[in-house]
Amino acid sequence: MATSSLAISPRKLRSDLYSYSYQNDSNSTPLVIAVLASLIERTMARNERIVKNCTWALSKDTRTRVFDSHETPDLTIQSYLERIFRYTRAGPSVYVVAYAYIDRFCQANPEFRIDARNVHRLLITTIMVASKYVEDMNYRNSYFARVGGLTANVMNKLELEFLFLMGFKLHVNVSVFESYCCHLEREVSIGGGYHIEKTLRCAEEIKSRQQEEKGYNQIARIML
Repeated sequence: MATSSLAISPRKLRSDLYSYSYQNDSNSTPLVIAVLASLIERTMARNERIVKNCTWALSKDTRTRVFDSHETPDLTIQSYLERIFRYTRAGPSVYVVAYAYIDRFCQANPEFRIDARNVHRLLITTIMVASKYVEDMNYRNSYFARVGGLTANVMNKLELEFLFLMGFKLHVNVSVFESYCCHLEREVSIGGGYHIEKTLRCAEEIKSRQQEEKGYNQIARIML
């Protein structure tokens, strides 16, 4: 599986996250999405090689099979992430926290391996949970389900199973958040020396400033 081609630099990634606005009505997609897609694709490619060479590496944990789709979705990882962003407008920090959740989930369930059958469900679930953790205003599960191509019942089940498989360990402090920012940064350029803007730390400042300028009425999201 080919990985995404990244024509971006650590500085550009940092600038993108720094200047992101919750009121941004443009169609531009945060660069962190392309970086996260690249990481996930490389992880999937590595897992495919492991399973091909070692049949015992196939997951025997029935609890995680809830994330397996009946049919492999005909969407690339980046296209799927872009779709989620287009319809939810979740900020860059949500994707950083979602990445932390994916890593934490894989560590808590060592037999689980990200592949083409489970990656889409895993992504929509972690992004939805991360959005609830980071954002002040959120869509309902039924809306995330439609965005992700699922039924509301399946989305609810995925969220519940994910929470139990994670042991409800969802807290991401500033230092952990920064470490994942650095990891995403290294994906663009190892040793670049730049730092992704710590959007989790400054999210409240951004929202407060925007509230003073235009008010929350202009950024309120439709609850479906």
